[in-house]
Amino acid sequence: MTTTDASSPIAVIDRVAVLLDAFREAERLTLSELSRRTGFPRSSTHRMLLQLVRIGWIRRHGHAYELGMKMLELGSLAQHHDRVHQAALPVMHELHNATGLVVHLAVLDGPDVLYLEKIGGRFTLSVPSRVGGRQPAHRTAIGKALLASSRIDAESVMPHPVVGPTPNSIGDAARLRVELARIREQSIAHDRDETTVGVSCVAAAIGDGKNTVGAVSVCGPTKSMNSSALVAPVRMAALATWRHMTSSRTLRPIPA
Repeated sequence: MTTTDASSPIAVIDRVAVLLDAFREAERLTLSELSRRTGFPRSSTHRMLLQLVRIGWIRRHGHAYELGMKMLELGSLAQHHDRVHQAALPVMHELHNATGLVVHLAVLDGPDVLYLEKIGGRFTLSVPSRVGGRQPAHRTAIGKALLASSRIDAESVMPHPVVGPTPNSIGDAARLRVELARIREQSIAHDRDETTVGVSCVAAAIGDGKNTVGAVSVCGPTKSMNSSALVAPVRMAALATWRHMTSSRTLRPIPA
């Protein structure tokens, strides 16, 4: 029978998880208390703490340790994403039932969109997206809706020209700047064969013009999709999701 090397990535992650889990029952713990609660040698516990303090996951207070701001921020962000998902899910099902198209929920994460949910029918396999997956924001309707609402400068998204996967993909900051200005004016974003030939999407940001918590989109086959007719339903879905969230509690916009 083989055992996992204590220095292997999986073993290290397991040990860090055990160490962090010790803070469930106490806000602050000393090195001795952490060593006793985890069962790890004092020297090993100290080495892990030094690394976790360095990256901001743990914060030191005198002889005691507590969860750092980075851990608190990640926890808050995860909770916020869950709230967006809960508010959007029934609206997404309604939008899918009304249109028969693939419906996405996503948030902006740096220059990418991060997909939180995907609901679809027969066409879903043709749309290159998955829950937890990413796409460059500048070449998706949902990403462009988020970029436009976040007021991010086009040059910071595309500092250099790029070759996209299709002839319709945006390849430089100048073209992206014009596209984002149009989206801000119309409050709707379009993607026609920009990520995949034969797939088009319509998207709208979820927010009030000042705060944006995500975006929703519908995608379908370019040859049969009436994008103009989808503008109103997509806008209404984004608005309904925002109202669901604001009717329950105070919101914090998702940082770009």
